[in-house]
Amino acid sequence: MERESLIYIDRRNTDCYKWDGLEAQFGDAELLPLWVADMDFQCPAPVRQAISAWAAHGVFGYYKTPDRYFDAFLRWEREEHGFTVEREWVRFSPGIVSALYWAVQFLTEPGDPVTVLTPVYYPFLSAIRDTARIVSACPLKNQGGIYFIDFEGLERLLDESGSRLLIFSSPHNPVGRVWTREELERICRICDRRGVVILSDEIHQDLILGGKPHIPTASLGIGRVITCCSASKTFNIAGLKNAFVILPDGELRSAFDTYVKRICVTDGPSVGYVAAAAAFEGGKPWLCSLLEQVRENYQAACGELLDALPRAVISPLEGTYLMWIDLRGCLDPEKTKAVIQDACGLAVDYGEWFGGDEWKGFIRLNLATSMDNVILAVRRIIAALTD
Repeated sequence: MERESLIYIDRRNTDCYKWDGLEAQFGDAELLPLWVADMDFQCPAPVRQAISAWAAHGVFGYYKTPDRYFDAFLRWEREEHGFTVEREWVRFSPGIVSALYWAVQFLTEPGDPVTVLTPVYYPFLSAIRDTARIVSACPLKNQGGIYFIDFEGLERLLDESGSRLLIFSSPHNPVGRVWTREELERICRICDRRGVVILSDEIHQDLILGGKPHIPTASLGIGRVITCCSASKTFNIAGLKNAFVILPDGELRSAFDTYVKRICVTDGPSVGYVAAAAAFEGGKPWLCSLLEQVRENYQAACGELLDALPRAVISPLEGTYLMWIDLRGCLDPEKTKAVIQDACGLAVDYGEWFGGDEWKGFIRLNLATSMDNVILAVRRIIAALTD
């Protein structure tokens, strides 16, 4: 397949959250941002062309969701992931985080426990706490930077807490695991036996860098699974507010439909449909180039970091473009911010954001940027920790 070249963009002064939101988030507008998970590359040419044609039409009235949008997504899931999705299962959300908040509210009541596997994407935790639910955390087992599900611990936790919802990250953000079929089957059976619904966040489903394929949790046909995915992370179009919620179970679909009618969010901006359809139809050559760039960035970062800081632990990057680094062997976890932000001038996601103080001393780096930015960040870390 002929690949589409990536085009790096300087995003400063474009109201970009990643670059122009540094002052608000970190108190320092001059940091090098390697935090929030979007990319510094233009989205695929077919997407840009489709948006240009849409804009040139010049009439932005009410819009019917196009058949092309559904057809492109269903074909992508079938051909790329072996997941046959029925059109009637698919619902709209403006983003995965919105879908998380909605699901917590229509599946549970205030005061109910909701289970997560930590460390985990911190909006999982916010969606639980902000809606007056209780975080029920089952930490992953960390074996030298490789993470595994504590199945026995999860069973005990579900039994003791009475939780009826598990919010699951697949591929896992931030530890980079792509779960095996055996792991997915086991977690589905554990939940099915207890009547626990799995909300599977699969937004990174296409960002696979290792040899293991992504297997959609719902494709196993075990238990009740809601899948959230989007073209947004794959093709860098998150600002266009378009995501898919897949609900094979009719009862859950009905509950979802009742909820979104009550909040009156049943469709999104027309440009989001246009962009998503074009991305799934013509974006694969660009995606191949992106994965190659992320892989090269990861290998270069690992090479320099581990050569200079052999006590650092870098988790294998099987999926996502997010590098999870354990620096506890190199610095006092309580001084992580002082070193990484103040001494190195970097904006990163800190480990404790993903589940509490147990993860202090860890950082997450976004590799979806230029090699120059990645190497600059790595060398700053090395200089600060070897001085």
